[in-house]
Amino acid sequence: MMPIEKLESFREEFLILQEKVSDSSLMSDAREYRKLMRRYKELSGILSAWDKYQDIQKQIQEAKTMHDNENDPEIVAMAKEEMNTQTEALEVAELELRDLLIPNDPNDEKNAIIEIRAGTGGEEAALFVADLYRMYSYYAEQKGWKKQIIDMNETGLGGFKEVVMLLSGENAYGQMRFESGVHRVQRVPVTESSGRIHTSAVTVAVFPEAEDIDMEISDNDLRIDVYRSSGNGGQSVNTTDSAVRITHVPTGLVVTCQDEKSQIKNKAKAMKVMRSKLLDLQISKQEQEIASSRKAQVSTGDRSAKIRTYNFPQSRVTDHRINLTSYNLDGFLVGNIDEFVQSLRMAWKNEKVNE
Repeated sequence: MMPIEKLESFREEFLILQEKVSDSSLMSDAREYRKLMRRYKELSGILSAWDKYQDIQKQIQEAKTMHDNENDPEIVAMAKEEMNTQTEALEVAELELRDLLIPNDPNDEKNAIIEIRAGTGGEEAALFVADLYRMYSYYAEQKGWKKQIIDMNETGLGGFKEVVMLLSGENAYGQMRFESGVHRVQRVPVTESSGRIHTSAVTVAVFPEAEDIDMEISDNDLRIDVYRSSGNGGQSVNTTDSAVRITHVPTGLVVTCQDEKSQIKNKAKAMKVMRSKLLDLQISKQEQEIASSRKAQVSTGDRSAKIRTYNFPQSRVTDHRINLTSYNLDGFLVGNIDEFVQSLRMAWKNEKVNE
C-alpha cells in the first residue's frame, strides 16, 4: 500500500517551498537556500513519480472497465493485454516511488575525496595502492567525473605510499562512499622469487568534499608547518619549503600536501582535505551511533573493517559485506566496478527501508 496521506502532504509542502525558493531575499543565506533547494528538488522527483503511479492506476481501471463491459472479443482481448502491460508498469513505478521515499543523504551530491594508503605488506601494498588509484581513475573517466591529484607519495618501484585525489562530478560521493575500508590483496609479489602468494592490505577512505559553509574551522585550532618536498623526481623536490602539513589540534587530524610547487596552492589543497575530514568525522560518529543500536551491513563508519579481497591466482574479487563475487579481476581493475558500487548502494537503501 502506498502512503497516500503522506504523499499528498508532500504536495502541500512542495507548493509552500515553490513560493519560498522564488523569494530572492532568501538567497542571502546560502546555507538555508541550498537546504530549501535540495528539499524542493527531492519533493519534485517524488511527486512526479507519484503522479506517474496514479496515472498508470487510472489506465488500468479504464482498461478493466472496457474489459468488463465490452462484448466484442477483440476489444476484450486488447483490454486484457493493456491491463497486463499496465500492471507490470505499475510494479516498476511503485519500486521507483518507494526508492525515492527513502530519505537522501544530502552529502551524496558532493564531490568525493579519495585517500588510498599502503597498509601491511611493504612494497607490495604500495604497488596495490597504484592499482587501486588506476582503478578509480578509470571508473571516474567512465562516469565523466573530473580527477584532481591533491597529494601523492611515490616509492621506488612504481607504487605509492599514499594517493589523495578529488573526484568532481554528479553524485561522486554517493557512488564512492562505500569504498571506504580495508582492501586486501592476495598475489605473488614481483619481488618474490619463490612464487609464494603474499597477503597485503591497503586502506581507502572516502570523504565528501566540504565547502566553507559546511565546516567552519577556527584558525586557533590549526597548526601549520612547512617543509621541503620529498619523493621521486620533480623540479621542486628538496629545493623549496613548498610542502604543507596542517594539524587540527582538537582532533589530532593531520593533512599533508606537497603535490604543487607553490606553498599557497598546497595549503589551499590541504585545507580542502581538512574540512572534508572534519565533516566526515561528524558523519562517522553519526553512523557509529546508529550501528550501536543495530547491526549495519553496509557502512562507512568503520574504516578498519576488511571490506574486499582481490585474489589474483583465482582472478577473484569478493566484497565481504554483501557476499558478492566476480571472477573478472582484470576487468574490475580497469574500472568495471559499477556492479559492486550499485549493489552496495542497493543494500544500503534496503537497510534504510528496514529502519
